[in-house]
Amino acid sequence: MTERRTLYPKIEPFESGMLDVGDGHSLYWERCGTKGAKPAVFLHGGPGSGMSLNHRRQFDPARYDILLFDQRGAGKSTPHAGLEANTTWHLVDDIERLREMCGHDKWLVFGGSWGSTLSLAYAQSHPERVTELVLRGIFLFRQTELDWLYQYGASELYPEGWDEFVGIIPEDERGDLIAAYRRRLTSDDPVGKLRAAKAWSRWEGLTVTLLPDPAMLEEFTEDQHAIAIARIENHYMSNSGWLTESQLLDGAAKLHGIPGVIVQGRHDCCTPPAAAWALKKAWPEVELQIVPDGSHLYSEPGVLDGLIRATDRFASR
Repeated sequence: MTERRTLYPKIEPFESGMLDVGDGHSLYWERCGTKGAKPAVFLHGGPGSGMSLNHRRQFDPARYDILLFDQRGAGKSTPHAGLEANTTWHLVDDIERLREMCGHDKWLVFGGSWGSTLSLAYAQSHPERVTELVLRGIFLFRQTELDWLYQYGASELYPEGWDEFVGIIPEDERGDLIAAYRRRLTSDDPVGKLRAAKAWSRWEGLTVTLLPDPAMLEEFTEDQHAIAIARIENHYMSNSGWLTESQLLDGAAKLHGIPGVIVQGRHDCCTPPAAAWALKKAWPEVELQIVPDGSHLYSEPGVLDGLIRATDRFASR
């Protein structure tokens, strides 16, 4: 059996800063790898989760010039957990501002989970700016995908976690849990807001790994992280990502000629493989790799192997 690839060694940014993108938002960004090498942009998940140090390590630093950034309201970007002027299309415009800031004509776009949604929205808006797409854990923002995670589906696989998730919501509000959580996450009650944020983030954390990961759950439910990811995710879920029901599938024809790889865990309970399969049918050119022992997170061995092999392959294009 071929040995699975893993993360490249730790690296530090060679540039970093804040970019004022208007609307009161400033984005934290960093560039890693080798300036002037193959350009790539990394789009983190959530929305609202922010980037991590290990995200840099999914690219060969000798062959890539990697731009990573915290999306509006996430990570080190300001205002923290801000919802005003924070939509999919604001983020698509932000990616273009960052590309121009770096002086790149076009770049490889890499995104997982919500990052895959944003990658597709960006690539369909600016196909001439995308050299390749590397995607993981496809999420198309269809109602069936929202219902799976927040009404019925994942609830059947994690019943004890589901009971905790719905437990803070009165029974008469459980017909629309996204709306019920929105009321709490946007309230003026700091105690209730934090309680809802931790419950929302813990539920997601339970669904993203094949095996339990207590350390990851602790990170997900840390106060500031939980507030940002819960408020921003719920804000996007409440608005269907500012996408029509089948927009990203209908727009797949715009990706013609862009090489792409999808790495999808077979046992992904957060973003099940049906979405990746639907995208493959709409975009036949893309290479779909379903990892038999994989779930949702990039760090799971089989998923990470597929992602590293994809960035290695495209480094020489």
